[in-house]
Amino acid sequence: MSRAVAVVHCGPALGAKFTEYTAELESGGLLGPAHGQRFVYVLEGTAATEIDSTRQELAAGAFAYLPENRKHRVMGKTEARLAVIEKPYTPVAGIAAPAPIVSHESSIASQPLMGDDALAVRSLLPANAAFDFAVNTMIYEPGASLSMVEIHVMEHGLLMLEGQGIYRLGDCWYPVQAGDFIWMRAFCPQWFGALGKRPAKYLIYKDCNRSPLA
Repeated sequence: MSRAVAVVHCGPALGAKFTEYTAELESGGLLGPAHGQRFVYVLEGTAATEIDSTRQELAAGAFAYLPENRKHRVMGKTEARLAVIEKPYTPVAGIAAPAPIVSHESSIASQPLMGDDALAVRSLLPANAAFDFAVNTMIYEPGASLSMVEIHVMEHGLLMLEGQGIYRLGDCWYPVQAGDFIWMRAFCPQWFGALGKRPAKYLIYKDCNRSPLA
């Protein structure tokens, strides 16, 4: 990194199998190569990706998936804040690794979660076995909540983007608001409900499409 600061939220030193941080870039700031896959979501400002010498601009709400070992750079066109997820890629025999993706959240159709129109989910990465993780945004209308307490084999990284709510983790309850981050280990009981008069929104990572025994 140059002309940038990383606010690290979680990583292998904590016990996570991925790293997530907020990169605060000056105008002209730079993220150089990553050791694994990299996912970038623009929180504020304007950035650009350069993949194999092809440059594309990223406004707030835009995102990029950058495969492992693919030459690239991420630059601040203005002062910018980026949510960044990095993870070593787990290949599967007979399935080609994913290609780069550069898009914007608004281009992804939202879907109601389990038929509940008060909870909108956007899946930012394609749901196929080439990807070993998923990144979604979720928007809860005021008063909306998950319909059940979830317990599963996936770990999560969750960054609150807007609004506020209450998160249950295990047997504890935590008030959360925009800017807060939660790392959830596999098998951690979890539940969320939105509070306040405006929608709550978060960006959430989870591992997927690979054996939990690996």
